[in-house]
Amino acid sequence: MHVRERTGTENYSDQIIRALLAAGADWQWRLYMNAKVAPPSLEVPSNAEVVPLPARRLWTHYRLSREILTLRPDLLFVPAHVVPIVHPRTVVTIHDLGYLHVPEAHPGKQRRMLDLTTRWSARAAHRIIVPSAQTREDLIQSYGVAGEKISVVHHGVDPRFRKVDRSKEQVLRKRYDLHRPYVLAVGTIQPRKNLTVLARAMKTAAPHHDLVIAGKRGWMSNQVLDKLRETSLGPRLRIVDYVPDADLPLLYAAASIFVQPSRFEGFGMPVLEAMAAGTPVFCASGSSLSEIAGDAAEFFPASDHAMLAHLLTGILQNPARMVRMRDRGSAWSAAFTWERAARETRSILREALT
Repeated sequence: MHVRERTGTENYSDQIIRALLAAGADWQWRLYMNAKVAPPSLEVPSNAEVVPLPARRLWTHYRLSREILTLRPDLLFVPAHVVPIVHPRTVVTIHDLGYLHVPEAHPGKQRRMLDLTTRWSARAAHRIIVPSAQTREDLIQSYGVAGEKISVVHHGVDPRFRKVDRSKEQVLRKRYDLHRPYVLAVGTIQPRKNLTVLARAMKTAAPHHDLVIAGKRGWMSNQVLDKLRETSLGPRLRIVDYVPDADLPLLYAAASIFVQPSRFEGFGMPVLEAMAAGTPVFCASGSSLSEIAGDAAEFFPASDHAMLAHLLTGILQNPARMVRMRDRGSAWSAAFTWERAARETRSILREALT
């Protein structure tokens, strides 16, 4: 929870923990944290305590394991990490197995580590939570996990994405030097995100729009950035790097179109955030995106930049269609709430205790 530049799994941990704490006072919670103090924004209710466990290395398998040996909880919930070697009955969230679907998009050492830790967590946990049917099927098919051990709990969308103050749009545009209409992509910059297909589509589509890519730089990001520059979009290519949470809703809302071109996603939170902010969404077909976006998005083959260019051109020339897509996206994303996610997660935790 205490991360300066949070990405998907950190955001999930933060949101689901807050929602669980707010869901009722009938359980006692102990929050283990690799930090000296809790984040100032975290409201700790009377039925919860924060256990600071600062450590530079081996936090999970040594520092947390040692704490559990000292004071063993009835149940451990691991929302975005690895099950520690010493553990009581445990529920773990496994977010995706993208390294199996797009192995070339991960460094070899990273891929082997992800495989090892995921296998361990899947075996050690009493129950597993996944954010999509895609991840559930991957665990069953690739690691032989019993289907009854795995439950799908979709993430929620923070309400602030649905209540965007557009009066501050010019301030945001000035801050990020966004003076033209733009097509937006959000996510960690890495090969799996397939950003070059989007850049190639923008070469022939939306000539009056810039391509804005917002995201923390991940592994192999230098290679991705080099390929993006090779598309020769010139000043139309805007890399704004990591955007703070406070700016994200308006960044989505001010975009003409949001595109999720990823070759693989275990969930695809930016898709729902963009819909909630009222922006038409285009997604690469496959992985979990059809499940998460439903019929509220338009889809294209992940490798087909010509098809994406055609879709972008078509919607920008059809204002009525843009309105329909905004309305569909807003209605669809409203079903994804952290209150519902917390309620379903509590049910799984309760079952794991019996």
